[in-house]
Amino acid sequence: MGLHVALVAPEIPPNTGNIARLCAATGTALHLIEPLGFAIDDATVKRAGLDYWDAVDLWVHRDLAAFRQAVEEERCLYFSARGEQSFWNAPFRNRSVLVFGNETAGLPEQIRTDHADRVYRIPMLDGIRSLNLATAAGIVVYEALRQLHGASDALRAAPPAV
Repeated sequence: MGLHVALVAPEIPPNTGNIARLCAATGTALHLIEPLGFAIDDATVKRAGLDYWDAVDLWVHRDLAAFRQAVEEERCLYFSARGEQSFWNAPFRNRSVLVFGNETAGLPEQIRTDHADRVYRIPMLDGIRSLNLATAAGIVVYEALRQLHGASDALRAAPPAV
């Protein structure tokens, strides 16, 4: 599939575990950008990811600078409740890196400012501050897959990774 998800300083182990399971189910690489609010071998991370961790193409970066060295900037699309553009209009491409902030602070302000033209939001009713991180990642990953592969069941063609 060629998609990547990047989490900037995730804090809640079950969210990261659920996103890892999403990545395993869709053939999406997962990038974790430190500092992490937990150890990767934390039981709650493992439990939420079930036994799919072996199927995840996992990258851990010591900080944003290390992530920048590993991933070309032009591949990144950023997602924030504070984005101005709807994610329906995001220019998803093969090898896009879908970058999400953490559960407390969201996407860092510096990223939102430096890359304002590539920051997207998931539309929500007024009065709702944000979605759960794992939910938001799932919505965006599947919309990217729909845009890249059409409405067909493109994932069915490949046998399960587990």
